[in-house]
Amino acid sequence: MPVISIITPIHQAGVQYLPSACESLIRQEMPSGWSWEWLIQEDGDGVDAASHVPADTRIRVASSRRGGPHVARTVALGRSSGELIKNLDSDDLLADGSLSRDIRTLEENPDVGWVTSRVLDLLADGSLVGFEGDPPAGRITRGSTFAHWEHEQRPQVHPATLCARRALILALGGWMALPASGDTGLLLGLDAVSDGWFTEEVGLHYRKHPGQITTHASHSAGPEWQDRMTVIREHTRALQKMAWCLPEER
Repeated sequence: MPVISIITPIHQAGVQYLPSACESLIRQEMPSGWSWEWLIQEDGDGVDAASHVPADTRIRVASSRRGGPHVARTVALGRSSGELIKNLDSDDLLADGSLSRDIRTLEENPDVGWVTSRVLDLLADGSLVGFEGDPPAGRITRGSTFAHWEHEQRPQVHPATLCARRALILALGGWMALPASGDTGLLLGLDAVSDGWFTEEVGLHYRKHPGQITTHASHSAGPEWQDRMTVIREHTRALQKMAWCLPEER
């Protein structure tokens, strides 16, 4: 039975949102023959994530030394068994049908390496807010996500919705080991080696709250931000120069 592995890093402050993320996962209707596993990776001590999720053989919690969410994701990758890997942050919610759409897209398009989808921001009052700027639905030509990022300093698609083939994520070394933007680094690395796909249906409710990483002062300005952007840019350009790709594309 094919498996999609959902990977969630969790730290002590974020554990309060875990039950809602769990509910959104359990509601997913899977394509015939498919199953999911949820790998929750505690980023540091004292998280106790297991007490916030039901006893379910598909849900596996483990702990690693504090290294930030992107390091925790990559550690969890070592426990995964799925041929597809799906990101889910602990404070976000999967929209209904998200997993089945990702799986169907990658099954039907063997030369596509990754999928993203439309996002709605989930505000503190429970309301959902959309925003403009999504690409056209369908195939995203290799290199176009990076071109947009270089011009706008942000990806055109949301890395929090990323679902990708396991082999590609392993070949890229997992998520970039950065204090922030490691998911953007992985997204642009995938864009350098494979076509992607954008699904116009909403795939994620992205929770906005004061404690998230994106509210930190260094997230979008200053020396650390400049260094993160530099290493992401050079990493992507190096992959583009190597010109390797999915075997189906050769």
